[in-house]
Amino acid sequence: MSVEKVHLEPNRRHEFILLFDVKSGNPNGDPDAGNLPRIDPETMHGLITDVALKRKVRDYVALVLKKDIFIKSEVALNTLIFEAFKEAGVEPLQVPLNETEQEDEELLAWLQRKAEAGFLLDGGQLIYSAEALKQREIARLLAEGLEEERKDLARKLQQLAQRLAEATKGYKGKAITRETREEARKRLCAKYFDIRMFGAVLATGLNAGQVRGPVQLTFARSVDPIFPLDISITRQARTTQERLATGNTEMGRKPIVPYGLYRTHGFYNPFLAQQTEVSQEDLEALWEALGNLFEYDRSASRGEMHVRGLWVFTHDNAKGNAPAHKLFELVRVSRKEGVSVPRSFNDYEVMVEEGNVPPGVTLTRLV
Repeated sequence: MSVEKVHLEPNRRHEFILLFDVKSGNPNGDPDAGNLPRIDPETMHGLITDVALKRKVRDYVALVLKKDIFIKSEVALNTLIFEAFKEAGVEPLQVPLNETEQEDEELLAWLQRKAEAGFLLDGGQLIYSAEALKQREIARLLAEGLEEERKDLARKLQQLAQRLAEATKGYKGKAITRETREEARKRLCAKYFDIRMFGAVLATGLNAGQVRGPVQLTFARSVDPIFPLDISITRQARTTQERLATGNTEMGRKPIVPYGLYRTHGFYNPFLAQQTEVSQEDLEALWEALGNLFEYDRSASRGEMHVRGLWVFTHDNAKGNAPAHKLFELVRVSRKEGVSVPRSFNDYEVMVEEGNVPPGVTLTRLV
């Protein structure tokens, strides 16, 4: 592979720096603070969670690159895990719930909590992994954690355990074993980009274990303190007939950051990448998504968000040749002289000490 393309090598260690800004927008609202932009209250530096940044990577990969992702809103995760087990040759037991059981909110709520024990609600069916076949063991799995005073629910669970045990007598499906779990995990990794890159907990239904992702991001933090504003807005539309009598307009709030330049750091672990079988194409998709993070994520609160820099440090081996924090220190961002209140990217200067990059490390700027 040429020197220009070393950042696409999945068997090498990579670290990266992402620099982006926001103008008159809300990059990541805090639901515990009225959706105000997140801040560090001691320093007033702005914060953006790693989860929010990964969400934007996922959205770009799915929308623009047309790759399958696991964490999405259209389909329940347990359903996707169930499909992977079926592809691995596992046919879990399915017992229909009767009409009374389907209307029993207490019973349904309890069964929804038993996903990690191998029980999955799917419409009017209770799907069971069939890891235990005897009624006593099934009942123990169903009732584990149940308070002693909830005797009525305990009775209902016993009845379900009896029906499941009876169903296991004619069960000819392939049992869930360590091998079938591994097969299901591999199938999920192979199918979904975000599992290969970010990992996932696959134990929420039919237990396929947990995948540690090779790519991790830090919280993004603003270079300078920010000053969040909570602006009053009005609208003429009404939500109810009663509110038509209150006047011509309704009041609302719009929280924004006048300007903020944010920086986040990322890490790529080639040893974990081997386990999820990350490809060169996956890395190329990751860098493309990070470089275009906000181009297809515009909204009224994120209309002016732009990636300003993406630097990738690539080591010439899997173990690496320098500590990550030493590499991050080679890219310095500071306000220009005379600027007291930055309001654009032009108020900053970025200094990259390319001459101090350690031997065995290649620095590639992608944006």
